[in-house]
Amino acid sequence: MKFSYSLKQKTKIAILLFLIMACTILIRLLEDRSIKNMEKAFTSLYNDRLVPATDLFYISEKLYAKRFLLETFVYSDQNKLSAQQLNAKLKTYDKHIDTLLAKYEQTFLVKNEKNHLTELKAKLLENKIIEKNMLLNANSLDKTALRRLYDSDAEKSFSDISNTLSQLTKVQTVVGEQLKEESQKIVRGTNLYSTLQLLIAIVIGALIVSILAASNVMNIRNDNFNLN
Repeated sequence: MKFSYSLKQKTKIAILLFLIMACTILIRLLEDRSIKNMEKAFTSLYNDRLVPATDLFYISEKLYAKRFLLETFVYSDQNKLSAQQLNAKLKTYDKHIDTLLAKYEQTFLVKNEKNHLTELKAKLLENKIIEKNMLLNANSLDKTALRRLYDSDAEKSFSDISNTLSQLTKVQTVVGEQLKEESQKIVRGTNLYSTLQLLIAIVIGALIVSILAASNVMNIRNDNFNLN
């Protein structure tokens, strides 16, 4: 009977230890997945939000430079650049913008970003056509007509492009906030897993103490039985 009792106790302990081991392994796997998700979220936050936001800033900077050159050419009475020279400079800025846009397209884009990006590319193409038309007619038009053409077409084009870039920047902010919230959830989940691991460690410690106590009791009973 003593052997049967001992076997039952050992079986219960073995089952309990197995369950604890299984829970520990499961928690470890969930924790590893959380860490991978956190790494993915931070990588996306950098590669798909921070870097593209910087690229949008550089695009805005190039557009401002184009706008300044064209406005100076139209409104300045002493142009240092000819129409051909201005055209070459504008093309250089266009190449930089196209490079930045191509880089931007390689990142992860949500639906709103894709729509605004398509709109931006169309407006940039319109802007190139307007600039080309102005430079082709720069020598044949007088200053008043050229300025009227700039005010009616080019100025509006630059303003529309700026508004579209602002919309893209707002999307970056919104999606960035979503990634931030996702990262915070992952951190809370990781903290929960750590707490569960601590509780399991406490349970294991308590189990060891109870086993030792039960073993001592059994030894005392055996000693008493032998004495009797």
